[in-house]
Order: sequence, then C-alpha cells, then structure tokens
Amino acid sequence: MSANTTTATSFLAQRMSVIKPSPSMAAKRRVDQLRAEGKEIVDFTIGEPDLPTPAHIAQAGIAAIQRGAAKYTASAGIRELLVAVQQKFQRENQLSFELDQLVVGTGAKQLIFSALQATLNAGDEVIIPTPYWVSYPDMVLLNDGKPVILPTTEAQNFKITPESLEAAITPRTKWLLLNAPNNPSGAIYTEAELKALLDVLARHPQVLLMVDEIYEHFCYDGVYISALTVRPELAPRVMLVNGVSKAYAMTGWRIGYAAAPAWLAKAISTLISQSTSCASQICQIAAATALTADQQCVADTVTIYKERRDTIVRMLNDIEGMSCASPAGAFYVFPNVQGFVGKQTPDGKTITNDLDFVHYLLDAAGVAVLDGTAYGNPGYLRMSFATDLETIKTGCEKIAQACRQLQ
Repeated sequence: MSANTTTATSFLAQRMSVIKPSPSMAAKRRVDQLRAEGKEIVDFTIGEPDLPTPAHIAQAGIAAIQRGAAKYTASAGIRELLVAVQQKFQRENQLSFELDQLVVGTGAKQLIFSALQATLNAGDEVIIPTPYWVSYPDMVLLNDGKPVILPTTEAQNFKITPESLEAAITPRTKWLLLNAPNNPSGAIYTEAELKALLDVLARHPQVLLMVDEIYEHFCYDGVYISALTVRPELAPRVMLVNGVSKAYAMTGWRIGYAAAPAWLAKAISTLISQSTSCASQICQIAAATALTADQQCVADTVTIYKERRDTIVRMLNDIEGMSCASPAGAFYVFPNVQGFVGKQTPDGKTITNDLDFVHYLLDAAGVAVLDGTAYGNPGYLRMSFATDLETIKTGCEKIAQACRQLQ
C-alpha cells in the first residue's frame, strides 16, 4: 500500500473517535456468536422484556396494517397518540400538558439524543450521575457537549445529593440528566429527595432537567413520583422522556414519547423531520392502544418481575464474596463483586477488575453479564432479570459454581 493510499477510517468524522459501541449491544452480538457456535449461554445482558407484546396491542397494529394505515405522519406524531400521551400524564402523574408540548419519536433514545442535539453548543456540560445508562455520555459527546460524571456510591443507594449536585454545576452546565428508576441500580428518588434536588436547580435557571422515566412502571417497593409532580413550576425547563418499550414489551415497535417546553418539543420535531421523518404509523397506533386500554397487563408484568427480582437477589446474596442490594425499580440487579478482585481462576489468571470477572463468567460458566465499569461504577455487575425464573435460577447456580472455583 502506498503512503498516499486513503484508509477507510480517514473518511470518518473526528466525532466518531470519541464514542464506542453500546456495551449491551456488543454483548448481545457476542452471545449470538457463541450460540451460533453451539454453546449454551445464559444471557443476563439485554434490557428487554421476555414477555410478548400483549395481544390487544399487537392486534391494534395488525388492524392498522389491514386498513392501510402505513403512511407518513406528522413529525411530532399522530394526534391519536399525542392525546393518549396527554391523558397518560394526567391519569398517572397528575400532570397537564398541551399537545404542542408533546412529541413522539422512534424510541425514547431518539428523543434524548434529539433534545441534546437541539440544545448543546460546543463545550456545554451535562451532569450525568453514576451509575448511568451507557449511551448518555456518548450522546453528549456526539453533540459536542461535555459529560460531567457525578459519582454515587452504594452507601448513598446510588443517588446524588443536593450538595454534590450544587458542587457539579458551573456556568457551562446545560442539563442534569436523571434516569429514574435507574438502569442499572434500580434507585428511585423519594419525594423529599427530589424536592431537595429541585431546590438546587431552582437556584440555577440556566440548567435544564431531563428525566428518563422509561422504567416508571417497574416499582416494587412504592410508587414512582415524577419530578414535575413535586415542583410543577419548573416545567419551563424540564423534559420527561418515556416510551412503551419496557412496560408493554414493545422494544421492537420503537415508540418513545416526551413532554417538554413547547419550544423544545418543536425543535425535536424539526430534527425528526430531517432525520427519520416520523415514527411508524402502524406502531404509533399500537402505542396509542397500549396507553389507553386496560392497564392490567402492566400490573401483571410488575408482579411477575417482582418475584424474579426477589429470586435473583436472594440467590446472588447466597454466593460467598458477592453482595446484592434489592433494587427498588427497573429490572436489573447491580451486585458488588469487589470481593473477587485479586482471586485466581482455575487456569491461573488473576481477576484484576470487574471486566475480568465478566469474561471469566462467560468463559467458565457460560453466563453473560455486563461490567459495572461501563456504567460508571467499577466493581459491580449489571444483570437483567427480564427473563424467566428457570433461566434466573440456572444462571445464578452457574455463577455460584464458577465463584467457588476461584482461589
């Protein structure tokens, strides 16, 4: 190859050098590869409900296809779905929004990305508490912002404090990005905790608040409280992001929705108009049915997941060297595995960090999990319990056996 030959990577924009592929998606590819090779893998990596989309919701999508409802829609979403979202916020959160404050996207992920794209200038800061969903920092970087990682600890129940938030805010702070219930810790802020944090934001009018509420319905030890329910006067600078993926087992339908100040909802809609044009009309119709029909399917799902949570927490805590707090929400556990750092595997390799432990479990036990380092808290694992009880029991038994082999 001559010195003048252009390499493929030279065509890429510089911004591509600052991001990495999603760890969960990379893990899924690895699991799929191992299974294709004939290996049995217990997979705790993907945050996707194993239950099917409820039949009445799926049927609404089928009916939409049959009547020819497969066209472009307004970029912000069809009126039927926007009204359903409006009613959902009123019914479940006691929050009132005008239709021009609502926007529908191809998943909650698109709406988060678009909000950052619409608001960040080069060097603007976004405060992201740990543990965080892996995509948040990269989304900020892709939009020329600066992620400001705000550490939390297990002793704090993985929640930020008013003092730590105050200390993190600078004149360049544009957003505080909260995920509650949290992926991966399951942490949920109480009303008093939320009020204390919002009191801080009230003193800094240049700071916007985005709350990713995608796991809102997965609360096992109480009721989820939205930030705007506590301080409705902050609505002019608060964005609430949600969707149908988790609560209604509709990950592949790709429908998210958000409530925001009208200027921001309009800006997001404009970006959608120049990128994906709109979300699928078929899927929007099904999502409207999900939000307006009987919600017993959601309650039933949460009951199932609570049993799964209790089972996986108990079994992990029975493993010597591992401790696992019971998550208040979402469908992940975040066990502490620092007790295994420094131990040796049967083939003489030393476990030096949580990523080594992840590789050991995959190789020695055929169990796929994710490392806490990817979520901003080294020394932990993220494990999804969005799978059946038998798989949970089998996986935990395999992990226990592999841990016993460490010296």
